[in-house]
Amino acid sequence: MAVEVRIPTVGESITEGSIARWLKKDGDFVKTDEPLFELETDKASQNIPSPSTGVLRIKTAEGADVAIGAVVAVIEPGSSPLTRTAKGDVSPPREEASAKPQAADGEADGVPAFSPAARRLAKEEGVRVEDIQGTGKHGLILKSDVQEHMEKTEAAASAPAAQPTGREPESRQRMSAIRQRIAVRLLASQKATASLTTFNEADMSALVDLRARFKEPFKDKHGIGLGFMSFVVRASCEALKAFPLVNSRIEDADIVTPHYYHIGVAVSTDKGLLVPVLRDADRMSFAEIEKTIADLAGKARDGKISVHDLVGGTFTITNGGVFGSMLSTPILNPPQSAILGMHAIQKRPVVRDDQIVIRPMMYLALTYDHRLIDGREAVLFLVHVKETLENPGRLLLEV
Repeated sequence: MAVEVRIPTVGESITEGSIARWLKKDGDFVKTDEPLFELETDKASQNIPSPSTGVLRIKTAEGADVAIGAVVAVIEPGSSPLTRTAKGDVSPPREEASAKPQAADGEADGVPAFSPAARRLAKEEGVRVEDIQGTGKHGLILKSDVQEHMEKTEAAASAPAAQPTGREPESRQRMSAIRQRIAVRLLASQKATASLTTFNEADMSALVDLRARFKEPFKDKHGIGLGFMSFVVRASCEALKAFPLVNSRIEDADIVTPHYYHIGVAVSTDKGLLVPVLRDADRMSFAEIEKTIADLAGKARDGKISVHDLVGGTFTITNGGVFGSMLSTPILNPPQSAILGMHAIQKRPVVRDDQIVIRPMMYLALTYDHRLIDGREAVLFLVHVKETLENPGRLLLEV
């Protein structure tokens, strides 16, 4: 009896995803737990394993939008992708009608098959499906095909005629599901919150000196490098304890204040920015913070990160300094109410005791939701972080 391959539940708030690519071909022999396809959601990409051993029959094309629980393939019983004829000859399995992707609307009267998401978008935007070339298997029209058709139509109507130059004037690349979701979330964040950013700068002299003196013994003992991020994470936790509103969120007419500190650390990947979460970061040692960040960042870049790794954060830290950024205004990561931006450490002239001296300085930026956090709390929170970084001994004495 054939075993259905369904889209698994991958997160509490995730209702759909898309099949980024099939790792096996239709008719391939697959084994239990062998990766079948890459599922891409608005949170992460992950490989979905085979639930059984047998011959794979694909029902949904690459790029198709799929709901959680949807059947995208079946595994037919068999010990080999080859079958035997009545005469005993070995031959490949014949093509079956079930191998063709099943869409909500099949081809009829010259109208090509299209996915439910494509049909909804086309109807909402008044797009003629007959004018669209499907890129899915067997010509299935996907939601991304409708979007691309709309973009091309709009560009053709507004752009001036291209002059012949012997080269293509522009290129086009389809956005991944993660990138599309990032775009939606960032825009929603700007529209739904009263974002405001406050700035300060930290003299990193003491921290630079401390790191220089102990980075080798630290690595020898713990097997991981000592970076500045672990200090910023711990400094942020102490500041969040002093100003709990910054660790809070708005739910309807309520203020929800977690009494735990799950710190998100932004990581750049080829597919976009992901924010893995350090759970109970205030209880972690510096070595545990460094190791956890390295592990989560590696999983994010390798496409192996899970939804659990990305949800539940109460506060986020982003470090544009690794790319050379001097100053920026981070965007909130809803439902969180604040995000801290780190920047490049650079030697600059500053005044100390009425003398101009050269010190390694770093700008700090705190973007916060003014609906919940007043300027006083935001500024004092950032001052607390600044003073802790300038006097790292405070982390040991908890003052």
